[in-house]
Amino acid sequence: MISFLIVAVLCTSCLAAPMMPYSYSPSVGGGSGTSFSTEGANGTITAIRVWETSSAYITGIQVRNGAIWGKVVGRVVGSAKELILFDGETIVQVSGKYDSSYIYQMYVVTSRGRFLVVGQPTALSFNFYPVDPKAELILLSGRFNGAGITSLGAHWDVI
Repeated sequence: MISFLIVAVLCTSCLAAPMMPYSYSPSVGGGSGTSFSTEGANGTITAIRVWETSSAYITGIQVRNGAIWGKVVGRVVGSAKELILFDGETIVQVSGKYDSSYIYQMYVVTSRGRFLVVGQPTALSFNFYPVDPKAELILLSGRFNGAGITSLGAHWDVI
């Protein structure tokens, strides 16, 4: 009887604990260069642009929060591949490929099942997604050097 009471109290205390909707997908990649964060004035990401070196690695990233584009992190090479989100649509997964030098591919998935794929499917895989199923991507962070993006992490929250 006492063991049942202890289990019941423990289960009740777990249910009473507040949910933590924020989560962080730790960065992957070599991590050399200058650190960056794509955080904007308002946490809702409404579009993303990604640049790549032809048949190689990711060179630059830019996100739009609301109607305002943030600064480009990394470098612009050629034309960007872009995904503009619909009203109410959010980014729910960021996957791709990396090695000890660069991020080689980014695969961005939205809450409506749309996606953007940029880069080359080579090297090691990563898969970022939020712990809370209601959370969305609020910013990307990582490092870049003069050639491209060297590491990448993702931050998630319920907005």
